[in-house]
Amino acid sequence: MNAAVYLDYNATTPVAPEVADAIEPYLKGHFGNPSSNHIYGRRAHDAVEQARAQVAALIGAQPGEIIFTGCATEANNLAIRGVARALREKGRHLITSAVEHPAVSQPCKRLEEDGWELSVISVDRYGQVDPEDIVSAIRNDTVLVSIMHANNEVGTIQPIEEIAAITQRLGVILHTDAAQSAGKIQLDVDLLGADLLTLAGHKFYATKGVGALYVRPGTPIKPLLVGAGHEQGMRPGTENVPAIVGLGKAAELAMERAGTNTPQLFELGKQLHWLLQQGVPGLELNGHPAQRLPNTLNLSFPNVDGRELLLLAADTVAASVGSACHEEGNAVSGVLGAMGISAERARGAVRLSLGVPTTKEEIKRSASALIHAWIRQRGRPQIR
Repeated sequence: MNAAVYLDYNATTPVAPEVADAIEPYLKGHFGNPSSNHIYGRRAHDAVEQARAQVAALIGAQPGEIIFTGCATEANNLAIRGVARALREKGRHLITSAVEHPAVSQPCKRLEEDGWELSVISVDRYGQVDPEDIVSAIRNDTVLVSIMHANNEVGTIQPIEEIAAITQRLGVILHTDAAQSAGKIQLDVDLLGADLLTLAGHKFYATKGVGALYVRPGTPIKPLLVGAGHEQGMRPGTENVPAIVGLGKAAELAMERAGTNTPQLFELGKQLHWLLQQGVPGLELNGHPAQRLPNTLNLSFPNVDGRELLLLAADTVAASVGSACHEEGNAVSGVLGAMGISAERARGAVRLSLGVPTTKEEIKRSASALIHAWIRQRGRPQIR
């Protein structure tokens, strides 16, 4: 029996073979502490700095602007709470959107619990923020705006460049969580205009347990943890050399494949969408039809439950109904709710996210399995 087709790349990606090969020497012979001055330490230090340059190149930054972290959640916390800590005497007002990942929304809410004021910007039916709403929300005491680059559930891309033009004009720091963007679409910090940008290794074929935060020079930010002066004093603790090496290699691969990954993912996604439309009358796309990640399809299957649908197709398709960070609950996705999608339509939503290893044959198998599962489920009593 063939293994189930993996269509949950927005949750995590497999480690690329080239990444695994790059990591292996640093799990064995090259075990030194990068802060040590002897040959073992220098070898580890040089590997970390090479990875820093590789990650910087992926997003058009300079190596010194990259801070390695243990994950994207840590990077988001460092960005949001670090800026808030640095600017608490200037103002105590933050702005974010209604469709952020918990790694952004929860740090913002924690600050709100600590006395900060938080404005949550609504989105349109496609999941996009209107930059004019940012203008209206900014106050004299606003110190930070945090808006994700691309949504993890529906794939909608936010107008970060337009938002950055606003925040720069008004002297407000802008952070964007780009965890879902790397390896799928182009990232350039100067074009985007963000002051802080978050990356997650396991979203683009590196390992879990490593992330990075881009910090534009001059951005006021203070560390959350104290200890030794690792990562320019922003993230104390001995660096996870193998994982950082892997992140660097993954960044290098993403750059090498930039010209082929996006068109390939777009064509495969387009094919999957078309096949499902042929077999499922009334199928609806959630998210922006054009301004979205090329690999992400959030689709509402009519008159069925998305979780039950995936259970019926589980032998052939491995996918999810939304973010892996809150997949366990049965409540309607907060992202879809913020977009104004009805509870009934949201109940039938399934997120299908493709990756570099996805093949045309897998697309056909998946479409067939999901169509048959939908037909079977329509004939069964619904569990509510």
